[in-house]
Formats: sequence, C-alpha cells, structure tokens
Amino acid sequence: MLSTLRSASRRWASLLCALALCSATLAAAAQPPKHNPSWAELNPQQQEILAPLAGEWDKLDADHKKQWLGVAKRYPKMTPTGKKRVQTRMRKWAELTPEQREEARRKYLEMQKTSRKKNKDLSKEWAEYEKSRGHRYTKEPAKSAAPPAAVQ
Repeated sequence: MLSTLRSASRRWASLLCALALCSATLAAAAQPPKHNPSWAELNPQQQEILAPLAGEWDKLDADHKKQWLGVAKRYPKMTPTGKKRVQTRMRKWAELTPEQREEARRKYLEMQKTSRKKNKDLSKEWAEYEKSRGHRYTKEPAKSAAPPAAVQ
C-alpha cells in the first residue's frame, strides 16, 4: 500500500510539474510582442538597415521605433535606388536636433493637409469642366465615322 501511495504521489508531482511548465509557456506566448525594443534587441539585419539611427535608437519612442521597423521590413524588397534614398534620409534624420525633427513633422502634417485640400479643389474643378463640356473624359479617343485623310 505504501509503495502504491508513493507511486501515485510521484505521478501527481510529475503531472503538476508538467502543468506548471505548460501554463508558464502559455503565459509567455500570450504576452504581446515587444513594440519598444532596444538597439541590442534588434536582429543583425535590422541593425544593418537602421545603422544610421543606431546612436538615436534608444531615445526614440515606441511609435517611431515601430515606423522605422516597418521601413526595415520593406527595405529588402526596395530597388537599389530606393534603398539609397532611404539610407540618405535616415542619415539626414539622425543628424537633426529634436527641435528640427519636430519642425519637420509639423511641416509634413501641414503639407498633407494642403495636398488633400488641393486634390479636392482640383477634382472639383475637373468635375465642373466636364459638366461645362457636356460629357465625361474617357481615356479612349472618340471614334470618327470616316478614317483620317491620307497626307500626301
């Protein structure tokens, strides 16, 4: 009877250890991915692509890191010209002071608003133009009844 109790308690202990291990694994898997990684936590490919930002990386907030990680993810599929442009822009961005960066962000947002308004205005003007002409623009030229006269 004593050996049966020991055997049963060993089984329970093994089962409890396995259960604890499973619950710890599930808890770790359930945690959201880290969105604010330090420079040391980036993989070698990300570090190579984002190298111009190395000195500033740990000072960036989570949102900006997420944006730059998005750039790094798209980078391998870019053309050589696109890659060169990204590297140049990153280098220039890294050289800006925090005040200059804030000014650049402000100007970018201002341009976005202006561009949207300009596009709406152009669309409105185009619609008015089409209305005044009595037809909508088509990409195919109108077909005439007779072929054009031959030039001699």
